[in-house]
Amino acid sequence: MAAGRRPGPSRTRETILEVARDEFARRGFDAATVRQIAGRAGVDPAMIAHHFGSKQQLFLAALQVPFDPAAEIAGVIDGPSGQLAARLLTRLLSVWDSPAGAGAIAAVRTAVQRDETAGLLRDLALSQALRPLIAVMPGTPEERLWRANLAASQIIGLIFTRYVVRLEPLASAPPPDVVAAIAPTLQRYLTGPVERG
Repeated sequence: MAAGRRPGPSRTRETILEVARDEFARRGFDAATVRQIAGRAGVDPAMIAHHFGSKQQLFLAALQVPFDPAAEIAGVIDGPSGQLAARLLTRLLSVWDSPAGAGAIAAVRTAVQRDETAGLLRDLALSQALRPLIAVMPGTPEERLWRANLAASQIIGLIFTRYVVRLEPLASAPPPDVVAAIAPTLQRYLTGPVERG
């Protein structure tokens, strides 16, 4: 028998994704390693780089998010800190109102139905989306994490209300109206006073 690839379609990519979902759900983004995932999938780590490019891209593929939240947020960090919320909301609405947003909405709907996917979504928020924001927030590390959680509550609430539940009139409001209404509260969470107890 000739050496080489077996006939028929390869399931390598799907196998890697299945293992990655489980590893990320059990260990979280930071603790799961490409080497562990490759070992469990029975492939060389180079195959993960070949199919996905990086651990971050593998994570996004495992969650089926069609855009990179960290890259989107990194694009709004620069600029006056007093306008960070407005820039962040403008970018968020631009992405979620685009065709890529439909895939993200599907990922969110899946996440709220399954505990392991909800864990992946939580890890995506903490390890990818919130990390660039935390770096520019004032306060101690504990205060920054508190701010990031408050900001996430506002952003996740907007996503659910506008895109998942589609509550009117917010669901069809023009983006500038949404930014004008929500930015002041989000800005306070990011840079204003947020005393606890």
